[in-house]
Amino acid sequence: MLMNPVEIIRKKRDGYELSEYEIKNFIRGYVNGEVSDYQMSALLMAIYFRGLGNEETKFLTEAYIESGRKLNLSKLNKPKVDKHSTGGVGDKTSLILAPLVACFDVIVPMISGRGLGHTGGTLDKLESIPGFRTDLSADEFIKNLESINVCMIGQTDELTPADRKIYALRDVTGTVENISLITASIASKKIAEGTEAVVYDIKCGSGANLSEDKLDELARNLIRTSNEFGQKALAVITDMDSPLGYSVGNWVEVKECVEIMNPKLPVTGLSLDLLEVTLFLAGAMLHLAGEAQSIEDGIKWSGDKLLSGEVFSKFCEMVKLQGGDVEYIHDLNIYPSSEYSRTICADSDGYLARLDALSFGKAAVELGCGRKKTDDTVDHKAGILIRKKPGYEVKKGDVISEIYGSSEDKLDIAQRLLNEGIGISPNPVSFKSKILKVIDSKDI
Repeated sequence: MLMNPVEIIRKKRDGYELSEYEIKNFIRGYVNGEVSDYQMSALLMAIYFRGLGNEETKFLTEAYIESGRKLNLSKLNKPKVDKHSTGGVGDKTSLILAPLVACFDVIVPMISGRGLGHTGGTLDKLESIPGFRTDLSADEFIKNLESINVCMIGQTDELTPADRKIYALRDVTGTVENISLITASIASKKIAEGTEAVVYDIKCGSGANLSEDKLDELARNLIRTSNEFGQKALAVITDMDSPLGYSVGNWVEVKECVEIMNPKLPVTGLSLDLLEVTLFLAGAMLHLAGEAQSIEDGIKWSGDKLLSGEVFSKFCEMVKLQGGDVEYIHDLNIYPSSEYSRTICADSDGYLARLDALSFGKAAVELGCGRKKTDDTVDHKAGILIRKKPGYEVKKGDVISEIYGSSEDKLDIAQRLLNEGIGISPNPVSFKSKILKVIDSKDI
């Protein structure tokens, strides 16, 4: 029997701890349609301001898992490991990581999400590949894992359907940046998909979803919750002050990843930060999976594998198996272009000191790369290309970035945002590592 949702909302609003029964009853009611969107929104806002304790977070995570099916991958007699990012701008590491780690005969069952706020989503990027399906059933998911070790899908009606509904609601109610909600959302998917270990990539900086003082707390919450459900876990804090790589959008990010994975194509130096983060996370995944004695060993082996061409072949296998047209992967030039484009240039000589990730993320949303409302249509062709990175010397008139969209009005708004996010210094600026900190179970 459904409890009175108003009483549960009021209880959390007033700062009291919710019981396991109250949390699970409310979530079950929302999935069944007995609790409305506006009531769920009210509870989300109460949680946003009042927070959840460790036990409440565990109960919410469990409620998400119990709302659907939990996969049993025990018959796949290989290590099973995944990675999840808290969301960033230009963060496309999953597109390379999943096939890369799968090449080591490790199962990578990756359930990803769509864009949240100014941050991009892996599913939107994958769906920019014509025909690519992210809506596979759980049985199709397992079949693909058996076949090629890797599959990348979204939350289905079978897997954590409660989180799928609430995830979209958080995006449009200003309740994204809450540690308990983030923890339950991320951990539930990783537990439901059947992984034995997970690496959490937690973003720090202007393009992240959380303030810097909350990062360690989130890392510990994620690791603690994963451990409570029997998973190995570690967290890597990575810098997100500037966009990762040289592209922000959907197809443009797929294109950048293909250029890295295909050894026959030249790789721009602008992707070095993307390579650094990707290889570090791959090393961490292989270490947690028991395939490498240390993260450093895993990094080296991952770099060698990337150069061999095996990762590109594995990515093509995955695209084909999930219905995507691999012709676009083999020939990147046949993808249709946006109707309008514009260049953003340096207004003075000096050194590029700032490419504010938040400004670039907001500009990408305005171009159509993300959503302002849950039912917005994403423009896969729109995007931003970065031609200079922080630390580079620039001359007045040098192109710093290029923007692509479906109308001049969208380009106008994006240009204003980007101009606010670009900073040039008269003094040299040093390049920074994107890897800031590693936290594991021993640290909690």
